[in-house]
Amino acid sequence: MAHTHNHNHVHHHHGNLKGKNLLISIFLNILITLAQVIGGIVSGSLALLSDALHNFSDVLSLIISYVANKLSQKKASTNKTFGYKRAEIIAAFVNSSTLVVVAVLLIIEAVKRFQNPEEIGSNLVIWMSLLGIVANGFSVLLLKKDADTNMNMKSAYLHLLTDMMASVAVLIGGLLMKFFDVFWIDSVLTLLIGIYLIYMGYDLLRSSTRVLMLFTPEEINIKKIVEAVVNIPSVKNMHHIHVWQLNENEVHLEAHIDFDEDIQLSEFDRILNTIEELLYHDFDINHVNIQPEFGKCDAKDVIVQD
Repeated sequence: MAHTHNHNHVHHHHGNLKGKNLLISIFLNILITLAQVIGGIVSGSLALLSDALHNFSDVLSLIISYVANKLSQKKASTNKTFGYKRAEIIAAFVNSSTLVVVAVLLIIEAVKRFQNPEEIGSNLVIWMSLLGIVANGFSVLLLKKDADTNMNMKSAYLHLLTDMMASVAVLIGGLLMKFFDVFWIDSVLTLLIGIYLIYMGYDLLRSSTRVLMLFTPEEINIKKIVEAVVNIPSVKNMHHIHVWQLNENEVHLEAHIDFDEDIQLSEFDRILNTIEELLYHDFDINHVNIQPEFGKCDAKDVIVQD
């Protein structure tokens, strides 16, 4: 087995910064949650309580993201040869599933409440939602940069962003209740917040599931890989291919390659080099594992179910 990989390590201090930003967001969210639970109970606002529930799920998701971020920096060992590189993907999966569950609970509550609206203390609702907007807005800005490149940070960011939107919705509701006595708006807003959460959570749930299930990354076309590799002189065919993502930075490929003639190892190394360069530049695959074969009797299908 010949094995190689191109190193493209992300520096540790960047991970520490992510950790610090997550910690600040955790403390801010614990404060908002406490304030909104008290505010929601005192004012009788379901939208405020649902916002508090969402904030509490934020706290949990941020803690999960923080732990995953710390774990992903731990070194590999003999009994954990990949280290904890998938911790962040698992965190993204857990966070996006909780987002969807919280949303369903909110929708059920809102529908019940819509059938018999109650009077709500609007002043408290207005102040609490403002607190939510300011604190979550700050957290959103802290995490925004890393959310584009990291699934774990994106899951934390989405929780906070949807929360900020929810607080804006609650604020609008509070103002409508204060000036127009429209109390049913509380349920409608809760319902809208819930639907939005499902919409945001589903996409992340889908992409983190793909990685956990070792599916081929969506942008990679295995047929094209085979065509490109078989074009290399003295390569007869390529079979038994597996392509999967370990985490967001690493894509692995393993395959068997059948050669036209009984070449020497030094020749194989040269061809292997060509294959690695090709896969890295054309397909962004940075870990390549090739089993060379000559006249070996085994199934030559591109994909073989072991």
